Amino acid sequence: MTRVRPDYLDRYSRGDSRVHRLPAAVKLGTALALVTLVATVPLPAGWALLPVVALFIAAVAWQSRVPPGFVLRRLLVLEWLVVAVALLPLLRPGGGALAASMAARSTVCLATMVVLTTVTPFADILTVLRRAHLPAVLVTTLALSYRYVFVLVDELERMQRARRSRTMRGGRRQVWRASASLVGQVFVRSTERAERIYAAMCARGWR
Repeated sequence: MTRVRPDYLDRYSRGDSRVHRLPAAVKLGTALALVTLVATVPLPAGWALLPVVALFIAAVAWQSRVPPGFVLRRLLVLEWLVVAVALLPLLRPGGGALAASMAARSTVCLATMVVLTTVTPFADILTVLRRAHLPAVLVTTLALSYRYVFVLVDELERMQRARRSRTMRGGRRQVWRASASLVGQVFVRSTERAERIYAAMCARGWR
C-alpha cells in the first residue's frame, strides 16, 4: 500500500508564485465573489459566464505553478458530490436543463475553492475568517476538522495494512465486504475519538 504523504492537503500552499504571495484576504474575497456570481447569475447569461470564470480559475492555477494533475485529482475526489446534487432534478419532468446547470455551476464553484485551498495555507484562511468576526464555534470547527482529517487518514492506513496482512486472497465479493466493514469501523472509531476529544476539551474549560 502506498503511504499518503503527510502534506497531501496543502503540499503546494506555501509556494513562491505571485498568486501565493497575494494576501489571503484578497484570495478568499475573490473566490467568494466568483462563487456568488456563478451561483446567482440567471440563465442564459450564466452559460456565457461559466467558461469565462473557468478560464480565469485555470489561469490562476497555471500562474501559481501548481501541477494541473494535483488540482484535477482533488477536484475529482469531490466531484461525486456535484453528481449527487445534479441527479436530483432528473427525478422531475423536464429537469435535464436544470441538472446540467447545477452540475456546471457546482463544478466551477468547487474548482474555485479547490484552487483557493491549494494556493493558500489553511491557517491563513482561518485567520481571515477570525478577523471577519465569523462565529468562533464555526472557525474552531473548521480548524478541528482540518486537523483531524490527517488523524483519520492515518487510522485508515493502519486498518488497511492490518486487514491486508491478514487476508491472503479473496474474490471481489470478499473485497467489497471487507471494504464495507472497514468504512464502518472508521466511522465508529472517529465517533468515539470525537467524543473523547470533546470531553477532554470540556475538562480544560472549553465552551
